[in-house]
Amino acid sequence: MSVWDDLVGQESVLETLRHAAAGEGMTHAWLFTGPPGSGRSNVARAFATALQCESRTGCGTCEACRLGISGSHPDIKWVKSETSVLYVDDMRDLVQAAAKFPSIGRWQIVVIEDADRLGTPENPRTGNALLKAIEEPTPKTVWLLCAPTRADVLPTIASRSRHVTLSTPTGEQITDFLVRTGIDPTVASFAARASQGHIGRARALCVDEGTRTRRREIVSLPARLTSIGSCMTAATNLNDLAKEETEAITVETEQRELKDLQAIFGSERKDLASRSYRAALGSLEKLQKQKAKRRVLDVIDRALMDLVSVYRDAIALAVGAPGLLVNEELRGDVAVLARAASPEQLVRMIDAIFTAREQMLEFNVPPQLALESMAVALRLPGGRQ
Repeated sequence: MSVWDDLVGQESVLETLRHAAAGEGMTHAWLFTGPPGSGRSNVARAFATALQCESRTGCGTCEACRLGISGSHPDIKWVKSETSVLYVDDMRDLVQAAAKFPSIGRWQIVVIEDADRLGTPENPRTGNALLKAIEEPTPKTVWLLCAPTRADVLPTIASRSRHVTLSTPTGEQITDFLVRTGIDPTVASFAARASQGHIGRARALCVDEGTRTRRREIVSLPARLTSIGSCMTAATNLNDLAKEETEAITVETEQRELKDLQAIFGSERKDLASRSYRAALGSLEKLQKQKAKRRVLDVIDRALMDLVSVYRDAIALAVGAPGLLVNEELRGDVAVLARAASPEQLVRMIDAIFTAREQMLEFNVPPQLALESMAVALRLPGGRQ
């Protein structure tokens, strides 16, 4: 089994990457873009592994491939920000480390999963720290950057990277992939539709009952938004669901990070006068708060996209579009929306969802306020005040 086998719906780019791994058309900086769920990080992982492969093919069986696939290859560094931005000091340290010669592999490879968090044109400090390394590359260093679109990356970095555009896998491609991994065809078909082309989400829907339950609660909300009271309740429930899901992830991670910090300082942490430990602990707590906030926003963002799918289904039903709905199992609820609101009104409701998303992600509006405003805009016409 090669490192390329799990890449779903990206046949158009695999030939380019295979040739590059073999030494044809190779360059020092690559930018992988594509919509959420298209597998940007998976493609970057496969490519990084193939570049280190002993046969340069991504065979999947050599020691270099095994280390790369497991994420433990010493010459492949992974950078994933759980906050809104990547910090400039961290990037400077990474640039210095990446300039070293590889220890066992052919290349020193750095994969940045969230290159869209390198900064903005107004505040480009982190991106500028990386730019110099890309402008003056060391002979054995390769940078693999991942972002939703080219426009999400600083223009100076994008212009110096080879651009690879990924596509959203079709429902049929995701279903076939899930079935090949042992998932029941009926469950695989549901997950492929509900994930809307997001491979990781499809996997989670197949194997995790909690994920399916939370999604079911979210997509059942639109038909119940018939009064101001129900809208307020829905906004609160949506926010609480996001917090609960985030807390389940965060508690274990934060405890592990605290233990690691305590191990580093040893007995010094017991000294109440240890300024260095107190400073490190304060920095850790600040970072953990930022991570938790970002995780809540990411969970809410996913929930909003599930909501959008319901309103798109209602538009499809209203205009008589052929094919299965994304939320086929909720066809009755979707029909309620299609009867209660015109396609034009449903489009405005979708706009309200994206407005709430922008308020939270771009303008730092508290989630509860943004969700309440959104829910009121989603109230069904003719509903109670």
